[in-house]
Amino acid sequence: MSDTRNVCITAVDGQTGFLIAELLLKEERFKKQITSLSGLSLDPSSAKAKELESLGAVIVPHNPGREREMVNALKKIGCDTICLIPPAKEDKFDICVELTNAAKKAGVQNVLLISAAGCDYAERDKQPRLREFIDLEALVLAEKGNADVALGHSPCVIRAGFYAENILLYAQQAQSEGVLPLPIGENHKFAPVALGDIAHVAAHVLSGKGPHGFDDKHRGQMMVITGPMLCAGKELAESASKALGQTMEFENISEREAKRILKNQATIDDSEKEYLLEYYSLVREGKTNYIATTAFHDVTGEHPTEPDEFFRLYAGELRPKKKVKHNGA
Repeated sequence: MSDTRNVCITAVDGQTGFLIAELLLKEERFKKQITSLSGLSLDPSSAKAKELESLGAVIVPHNPGREREMVNALKKIGCDTICLIPPAKEDKFDICVELTNAAKKAGVQNVLLISAAGCDYAERDKQPRLREFIDLEALVLAEKGNADVALGHSPCVIRAGFYAENILLYAQQAQSEGVLPLPIGENHKFAPVALGDIAHVAAHVLSGKGPHGFDDKHRGQMMVITGPMLCAGKELAESASKALGQTMEFENISEREAKRILKNQATIDDSEKEYLLEYYSLVREGKTNYIATTAFHDVTGEHPTEPDEFFRLYAGELRPKKKVKHNGA
């Protein structure tokens, strides 16, 4: 197995792809292990794509629907390792199927898929956006049984938990009303994970080397990674209060109200809003009452981000704004 490591990361104009690429390009422990880094971008003119380019990444325009073009692009950059990140798009499943087929035809040996924790608990008729991650996993892992295809030699899947950053979508309510409005019910819990923690695990996997591609510690692994603390809504609010030094209250809202709040979030795709609402429904059904941090500890040797620490990092976005008093004329 060659000692070179030419990494290609998909959807680098999204936050997950960007953070993984940034780690590989900036942190010396990862940077020294890779030969080159290319990023597939649905919007090569985006700020994230431009920043990665300034760090040394090769940005490759991604035009879905052109599989042959993608096969040639992967061959041209000498890609031997691909990090497959489903983009927050309506047709993300079709895009990922095309990318997987292109990687197979281009002779890519190592594939890391960023999937979603909870997809195995999702029901196809109730949580279709979550359940489609199962189909993507099956597509990628199916090549493991085909000795004639390079893509099957060294796969790895990370099932990322609910990103804690999604809570920031309710920053307006936190600032104006001092509340965290979430449609998760009063009793059940979940363990939000910091996106940066997922990026760190991915960077370790993508830069790790073994006789068959990825490091044998990572090769063939299904890594489920959540945050380190199970939280009900009130416990999340308590962590936020502790970090901000101000009282925050949890408000259990209806799914209808959650839809209304998310509708005002122009920065995220409708398919991503559907995913969030489906995950909240898993919480209400009691299907997220678990923690999965063993893989994070084993891969990084560190402890994942606690809720208190996360809220401290984003205190400026959540802290309630003080009302300005106006003196009478």
